[in-house]
Amino acid sequence: MFRYTKRTLLLEIVVVLAALALLMPFWILVTTSLKPGEEILTSAAIAPPKSPTLENFQTLLSPSSTASGQILNGLLSSLIITAGSIAGLVGLGSITAYVLIRSTSRWSRRAFYLFLVAIVLPTQLGVLPLYVGAQQVGLVGSRIGMILIYWGVLLPLAVFLYAGFFRELPRDYEESAMLDGASPFQVFTKVVFPLMGPATGTVAILAGLIVWNDFFTPLIFLNGSDAQTLPVVMYNFVGSLVSQWNLIFAVVLISMVPILIFYVFAQKKFIQGFSGGIKS
Repeated sequence: MFRYTKRTLLLEIVVVLAALALLMPFWILVTTSLKPGEEILTSAAIAPPKSPTLENFQTLLSPSSTASGQILNGLLSSLIITAGSIAGLVGLGSITAYVLIRSTSRWSRRAFYLFLVAIVLPTQLGVLPLYVGAQQVGLVGSRIGMILIYWGVLLPLAVFLYAGFFRELPRDYEESAMLDGASPFQVFTKVVFPLMGPATGTVAILAGLIVWNDFFTPLIFLNGSDAQTLPVVMYNFVGSLVSQWNLIFAVVLISMVPILIFYVFAQKKFIQGFSGGIKS
């Protein structure tokens, strides 16, 4: 029977204080984006706005504003690159992991270990040869090129996550489907993959967060092109609006909205992936 003790009260206080500390940057981000320019200079960062206004967002997103075109183009690039990267990582990662886990040959185990090594290696070590190779085949400065680069960089992580789920999946489903005459491809697409919902949610959210928030890779491969993602666009705004923090914070808040919406819709699968995995 649960008893509410002093220790429970103390733990609740610690959890509440930790939550407030974690939410403080988000509070400053929201309140600053709702303050007019004069109030930024005269009030504390954590102080709520005296007269909240959406003027900063209107200034950035107004059709007559020069910034609106850059923000919308950056938002479109981020959406295309993130969606394309997730789709490829889910497709390639699930098939690769399934083959590696179900295969009994030696090469499959060695190949899986190579994927694990690729997770440990810092991505920055391969940026220079990757940039040279991408430039030679015309992938620098294009959204397709960025999607292909993210496939290569994040595929080991997707394979590692899917492999953990495939190990827990009983072979009974596959054997029953094969007895009914299904081909190996039909077994994977119609029986195995639908059971991988928690794994797919985990891969999609982790890869989506990494790709959406990535600044370094787009800065190297997309800087100066028309396909710049939103983090690179924000970086350029910091340079031109260095004294207008209300506008900068408004841009940051705009960039957070799509990925937060995606997380809200996919969090159920994400939590299932970490808590329960596959239920046979």
